[in-house]
Amino acid sequence: MFSKVRSVGLFGLNAFPVTVEASISAGQPSFDIVGLPDAAVQESKARIRAVLGQLNLKLLGGRVTVNLAPASVKKIGSMFDLPIAIALMEIGGIVSVGDGDGTAFIGELSLDGRLSPINGALSMVITAAQNGIKRVFLPAANAKEASVAEDVKVYGAEHITQIMEFLIHGTGLSPEPPYIPEPSRSGHYENFSDVMGQFSAKKAIEVAAAGSHNVLMLGPPGSGKSMLAKRIPSILPKITFEESIETTQIHSVAGIIDPRRPLVTERPFRAVSHTASAVGLIGGGSIPRPGEISLAHNGVLFLDELPEFDRKVLETLRQPLENGDITISRASGSVNYPCDVMLIAAMNPCPCGNFGNPQKKCTCSQKQVNAYLHKISRPVLDRIDIQIEVKPVEYKDLSNRKPQESSAQIAERVQRARDIQAARYKGTPIKSNSRITADIIGEVCAMSSDAEEMLKRAFESLGLSARAYDRILKVARTCADLDGAEHIEKAHISQAISFRTLDRKYWDNDTYHA
Repeated sequence: MFSKVRSVGLFGLNAFPVTVEASISAGQPSFDIVGLPDAAVQESKARIRAVLGQLNLKLLGGRVTVNLAPASVKKIGSMFDLPIAIALMEIGGIVSVGDGDGTAFIGELSLDGRLSPINGALSMVITAAQNGIKRVFLPAANAKEASVAEDVKVYGAEHITQIMEFLIHGTGLSPEPPYIPEPSRSGHYENFSDVMGQFSAKKAIEVAAAGSHNVLMLGPPGSGKSMLAKRIPSILPKITFEESIETTQIHSVAGIIDPRRPLVTERPFRAVSHTASAVGLIGGGSIPRPGEISLAHNGVLFLDELPEFDRKVLETLRQPLENGDITISRASGSVNYPCDVMLIAAMNPCPCGNFGNPQKKCTCSQKQVNAYLHKISRPVLDRIDIQIEVKPVEYKDLSNRKPQESSAQIAERVQRARDIQAARYKGTPIKSNSRITADIIGEVCAMSSDAEEMLKRAFESLGLSARAYDRILKVARTCADLDGAEHIEKAHISQAISFRTLDRKYWDNDTYHA
């Protein structure tokens, strides 16, 4: 007796079709699962035995063999419980899947037959649809999330008996209606209107948000670095539907989806503690999971107190920040997670925090200041487009209760600039100016003669690297977009250069070299 049903496996963010083949033959009772199953898949046998016992179904009386094809691919997780149970029921004549090639089953079973939620449902259902599946049965807790997938009907069930009834009588379950997200709740963000003064810092952050540029804020404690960072989500451009799907897939694999609001409709803002390990930051584990940099994909990764991070941990950011993705290799295979993020980093200028502070005296020695600053390597600094000094707010700014510009006003300009970029890069994988590639940078960053002359002088006098040159051009392109200018003018180059002087002031000053 033989049966086969379709399912989907998952390794990291990569979903792949799986055919569950079941056979029962005469002989001493046994239950074997083959096809490179991991421990969680092997434990399916105990869960399925318990469920069949609860349902008083005698289906394991002979030699039971289950093959998960393709047999050459490692199978990981508990999502094969449901398809294995259905395949055994079909052999026993209890249910009939009917159009087996067009139906897939995904789900973990509790011992009483209930379906437990799984991670990565959206990725698996999208893959199922791409492989010709027309309907998918899975846990009810994952139905809303999975209903976002196109060209496939999603049936969410609380208990396996609901699926049995539907397969036998065609009743008891209905397709989950496509999930329509609620309007964005942008009003819950903290507002830039609360920030007194700090005009240059706010302008730099506006440019960063408009082009998705990385930012480093350096200043003494209490100058407002964290206050500014926490308000960045309020001015970010609206997330597109494609970006929303990408981000939701990553969060689903990580198991942090809200079942009530399963689609990520706001750009992520991930604030990471300096105690984070390299695995926590970029991802890893025996079964590679996404790290904070991938969970922040299409949004913001905020690293406060940057020098307090382990230097080796910070060095792991170099390749992901440059490429916008991270590949994690393990013996079981390699996983690629996207991580196109806007990095926001904040730091004090020295251990006591007052180096360069006109209001308070620094108590650190020259050696301590030097060692503290150089916890941040030049290769990491070189990947940060905008570097700004956040100085303490003056009394006149605090006492002046004149209304400050609101986040909504800034966000309007940011969105307008991002819309210009969306039109410019339509049909390419580029989403923002920060990701302009070398082959088109000369075309999209066309400069006036004055602007080109200014950049040439800066390149020679500041000793800029090729990477710094490109990043100044990209930031200048964003400044021009904010002004609605077709070409980069001298003022845009000047502004972009002003955002690259911090490393020269603090890191290149020979007085503070080790």
